[in-house]
Amino acid sequence: MIKNFETRLTGWFFIAAAALLWVGWALSPHHIGEYIKSEDFTEIGKDVWYWIWMFRIHIFGWVALAVALFAFLTVTAKRPFGVLLSPGAGMVIAGSLILAIGSAYYYNFGAWGVGKTMGKSPEEIQEFMDGLLFTNQYVTCFFRFGRVFSGVGLVLLGSGLVKWSIVKSWLGWFTIVLGFAAMGIVMLIPEHWEIYKPLFHVKVIWALAMGIMLLMNGVNLSKASVSE
Repeated sequence: MIKNFETRLTGWFFIAAAALLWVGWALSPHHIGEYIKSEDFTEIGKDVWYWIWMFRIHIFGWVALAVALFAFLTVTAKRPFGVLLSPGAGMVIAGSLILAIGSAYYYNFGAWGVGKTMGKSPEEIQEFMDGLLFTNQYVTCFFRFGRVFSGVGLVLLGSGLVKWSIVKSWLGWFTIVLGFAAMGIVMLIPEHWEIYKPLFHVKVIWALAMGIMLLMNGVNLSKASVSE
């Protein structure tokens, strides 16, 4: 097992990502659903600056998760591990950044819409909402495929963790199951936004588990010299 500054720092990156993602979500006074609705602006407007800061924290959680995975690759992506870990972590990073971009849309339009709809008549608000419809559709697609891409990456990453026993076996299998769940739920149940929500919390638990495991045990790279 290798347990050093690099593995400890990577562990803290994962823990920071989990904390930012969940704290930003848990302390937010209002959560936007699959689409922005006019009712969202009313709720956000009750404490717009606090809502903005919680959303910023949440978005930086996705960025921190990408940083953690980059750091994890720096420690582990050598031969023969890289053939699974590199594409796996790369896909999770891509998915995380897509989710960050989608979240940034809700953040920007949520705060902007408060001012745009304030004091407007119902007809004017409806006209404003109609103008957001197409963008809403694109962003919803961003969220779905951000989850699917992350799921693909988690399956590959987990397969590498299990094959070479880089971390505890249960964590590798947890990674694989989470990846299949992310892909399956989004692809097979595409119109049920509420069903996606538990996956976010499970993913935060996974990031936290990765961080704690790296802090406690480091990584097992004993098979780096194995000829495949």
